[in-house]
Amino acid sequence: MKKKVAFYTLGCKVNFCETEALKALFEKAGYSVTAFAQRADVYVINTCTVTSISDHKSRKMIRRARRLNPDAIVVAAGCYAQGFPKALEEMGAVDLVIGTRGREELPQLVESLQRDRPLVMVEPYREQSPFEMLPPVKQRGRTRGFLKIQEGCNDRCAYCIIPTVRGPVRSMPLAEVLLRARTLLRQGCKEIVLTGIHLGLYGADLEGVTLAGLLKELEQLPGLARIRLSSLEPADITGELVECLAASTVICPHLHIALQSGDGEILQRMNRSYTPEEYLYLVNWLRQEIPGIAVSTDVIVGFPGETEGHHRRSMQFVRRLQFSRLHVFQYSSRPGTPAASLPGQVSQAEKSRRSREMIALGKEMADNYMRRFLGSSAEVLIEKVEPGQYGEGFTPHYLRVRVALNNKGRRWKGKLIRARLERIESEIIWGTPEA
Repeated sequence: MKKKVAFYTLGCKVNFCETEALKALFEKAGYSVTAFAQRADVYVINTCTVTSISDHKSRKMIRRARRLNPDAIVVAAGCYAQGFPKALEEMGAVDLVIGTRGREELPQLVESLQRDRPLVMVEPYREQSPFEMLPPVKQRGRTRGFLKIQEGCNDRCAYCIIPTVRGPVRSMPLAEVLLRARTLLRQGCKEIVLTGIHLGLYGADLEGVTLAGLLKELEQLPGLARIRLSSLEPADITGELVECLAASTVICPHLHIALQSGDGEILQRMNRSYTPEEYLYLVNWLRQEIPGIAVSTDVIVGFPGETEGHHRRSMQFVRRLQFSRLHVFQYSSRPGTPAASLPGQVSQAEKSRRSREMIALGKEMADNYMRRFLGSSAEVLIEKVEPGQYGEGFTPHYLRVRVALNNKGRRWKGKLIRARLERIESEIIWGTPEA
């Protein structure tokens, strides 16, 4: 009987990509993948440490794995494991702590473990750390394929621990990216989502390679209907990239561009590399070159030293930009980061209040953006079908749409369907199929 392995993933799209690659490793080694809630021989928790809540959830899932099967091998991988291996070792519930590198032989490592002798395999990153070549991800019937092409970050934002736990900027070689993209297309994917820790710096460590250059290469692949970029920093959006986006019929007109605060003083304290005025110029430029483009962003509330005045200015700036979607985070102190020792730490109650206000603004803006598309026709890539009800998927502008089924609807999954967008319910647009 095959041994069973179960996974639990916390955090970002990069983590989810890596979990899928780790599944492929274990399957190649003869394991069967089972649900995390089931009894398994091995549990792999891919941890996150972007906030203290992420740390707490990571520890909680490790303890849950140990309760599910006291005799199982429990592995802690990912960012929290990389940053705080000692804390995990001291829990007494983990057999292997491995972090964010050196996971190519994880099944073999698990097999070599000795009972009651926990192993910590976490080393700090060096300047010349290589790109971790995990195996290509099996898409398992999905219509969108996620492809991690970049790792690490060289920025030193005051609040962020990611450069410590992910290391310096590294890129997957261009030829390997194209090879893996072709594999995703053969598996039936119509859309490829490019992901990375600092995606806009793809190619910065390679000779003569840029993100825009890669996009031009990907556009030539037969059968690729869409390319979507997961997240970019403002400084990474070059003239070459904008020109590429504006001329393309394949790259989705949706960019997620991190803002973090709409107040210039707070951006400076955060050690961000732009001013609100520069960010505004960038967004206006994009909207001029790519009419209708969806621009979403991240905002942090309650950064140390943020007064009510700073918060109000940030709210006003965000409202002025009218983002298509807003992700709001409460500042969380990360040990070892400059912001952890800054004066003016904001109370939890105040952070929660400011978060609620910013989230409400984000919902208002998202509704406004969706309403712009009512009455229009859009192409929807159907990801799932609820028999007798609807097909659900996303438009190029990253609007979630449910299309009422017709007599052909049961065969829609994985297909591009044109639909007329008619009404909004919550965060979903409902539409009817066009002939």
